[in-house]
Amino acid sequence: MLTVSDISLIFSDRKLFDEVNIKFTQGNCYGLIGANGAGKSTFLKILDGEISPSTGHVSMGPHERMSVLRQNQFDYEDQTPLDVVMGGNSRLAEIRDAKDDLYAKAEFTEKDGEQAAELETEFAEMGGWEAETEAAQLLQSLGIPDTVHYDLMSSLTSGDHVKVLLARALFGKPDVLLLDEPTNGLDIRAIEWLQEFLINFENTVIVVSHDRYFLNNVCTYMADLDYGKIKLYPGNYDFWKQSSELALRLQADQNRKAEEKINDLKEFIARFSANASKSKQATSRKKMLDKIEVEAFVPSSRKYPFINFEQDREVGNDLLRVDKLSVKIEGETIIDNVSFILNPGDKTVVIGQNDIQQTALLRAVVGDISENMVVTGEIKWGVTTSQSYLPKDNSKDFDSEDSILDWLRQFVKTREEDDNTYLRGFLGRMLFRGEESLKSVKVLSGGEKVRVMLSKMMLLRANALVLDDPTNHLDLESISSLNDGLTNFKGSILFSTHDHEFISTIANHIIVLGKEGCIDRVNENYDDFLANTEVQKKVAELWEK
Repeated sequence: MLTVSDISLIFSDRKLFDEVNIKFTQGNCYGLIGANGAGKSTFLKILDGEISPSTGHVSMGPHERMSVLRQNQFDYEDQTPLDVVMGGNSRLAEIRDAKDDLYAKAEFTEKDGEQAAELETEFAEMGGWEAETEAAQLLQSLGIPDTVHYDLMSSLTSGDHVKVLLARALFGKPDVLLLDEPTNGLDIRAIEWLQEFLINFENTVIVVSHDRYFLNNVCTYMADLDYGKIKLYPGNYDFWKQSSELALRLQADQNRKAEEKINDLKEFIARFSANASKSKQATSRKKMLDKIEVEAFVPSSRKYPFINFEQDREVGNDLLRVDKLSVKIEGETIIDNVSFILNPGDKTVVIGQNDIQQTALLRAVVGDISENMVVTGEIKWGVTTSQSYLPKDNSKDFDSEDSILDWLRQFVKTREEDDNTYLRGFLGRMLFRGEESLKSVKVLSGGEKVRVMLSKMMLLRANALVLDDPTNHLDLESISSLNDGLTNFKGSILFSTHDHEFISTIANHIIVLGKEGCIDRVNENYDDFLANTEVQKKVAELWEK
C-alpha cells in the first residue's frame, strides 16, 4: 500500500497540490489524469522521492519496493539490455555484485564464505537465479530479440531504448509501479502486450497516459487532479468522463428537481456497473460502483477546445495515387516500393514498424523534403484536392517572433477573418483567451503549438488533411475534441498515431508499412484488422523482411 498524507506543494508561487490525502491499494491500477500543467508528472516525482513536498509525506509498507519508468535513455550506453533490465531491482543487483566481488578474491576466507552464504540465501529468496530469464522474457515480449540482449545499449535504436527502460521498470514484480506515459515510443504490439501485463499485474500501478483506450483497458480507478486536489473515482476513463460531464449538465440545469437529477445519475451508474461487471478488471469494483452517490461526481474545471474542420470544396474523382515510392534518409532506406491509392472519403491510418517510416511517408506525400532525404517514385494528388499538413516536428513553423494572433493572420482567407475580433474569438475557442493570443509563438509549449497548428488547418479549409501523430503533446481534453473533429470531417484524412481509440473511431482504410512494400486494407475496422489472424500473419512477414 502507498499512502499519501497531507501533501502540498508550492511551486513558483503557485500551489500545485493542497493537502492531498490518498491510499493507493494493492491490486488496483490508478490512472492519474489532469489538464496539461496540472502537475501529474510532478506528483509522480513526489511519490518516488525525487521532489520533496512543501508539507506532508509519502509512505509504503515495510519491505515494499517501488519501481519507476524513467526516460533517461542515455544513462546506460555502456551496459547490455539484460544488465539494464536486471538493474531495475537495485537490491538484487547489489547482492549479485557483492557476490561476484567476494568470489573474485584471491584469498577467500572463512568470513568471506559466511558472508557469501548469507548473500546466496537472500539472492535465492529474491528470485535471483531466475532474474536473467525473467529479464530476457520481458525484452522479448516487448519486441527486442535475444540476438541483441548482450549488445551495448549504445547500438540500439531510440525505440528499443524506450522498451528496455520499460522492461527495467516492470522487472522483479515491484510492489508499487509508477509509469509516466509508458506507451510513448512503443509500437502497437508492444502496447497490446503492456496492457495485458498490467491487467494481470497483482500489485499497485499508478499511470499517467494520454491514451484513452489504454486507460480504459488497464485502470480500475481514475485519480483526478483538479483544483489542487486529487480525488479517486472507481472505474475507467470513459466512466469518469461521462459521469463528470453528466454532473456538469445537471449542475447547470437549475430548473429540474434534485430528486430527478439524482435518479438520472444513479441510472447511468447502474448501466455502467452492469457492463463493467463483465470485464476482468472491474469485477471487484462492481459493489463500489453500486454505492456511488451523486455528490461523488464534481464537475471538472477542465475545458475542451472547439475543433471543427470544414472544406471549401469537395474532392473530385481522384484523391491520391502513390506508385513505387521509396524514401532514403542519410543514405538509409526507410521505405521502398510502396504503392497505394486513396479515394475520396478515405480516412487512412498509416501504421509502420516505427515512427520514422510513418513520418517519412507523410513528409514525402506532402512534399516536406529535407536535404538529407531522397524520394523516388510517383506521388500524384487529384487536381481538385487541397492539402493541409500537421507535422510531428513543427519547430520550423514557429521560428518567428510573431504573436499567436499575427502568426495565424497569414492563413486567413476572407476579409472577415482578418479582423482582430474574429481571430481573438477563434483563438478563444482553442483555449487562448484574452491576452494569451498575444504570446509569442516561439515560447509556446508543445501542446499550445499543436493547438495553434490545428487552428491554422481549420482556417485553411482544405479537403485533405495530413496529420503526423496529431495527439502528441495534447492533453486528454484536446485529444477528445480533435477525435470528434476528425470523425465529423466530411473530407479525406491521412494520418499516423499510436492512439487505439483514434484509429478505431476515425479510420476506414489501413496501410501497414514495411521497409519494403506495404499491406493495403480498405473498408476494414481497426479492431477487425487486429483480430484477423491471416492479416496479422502477413504483417509479421512484412516486418520481418
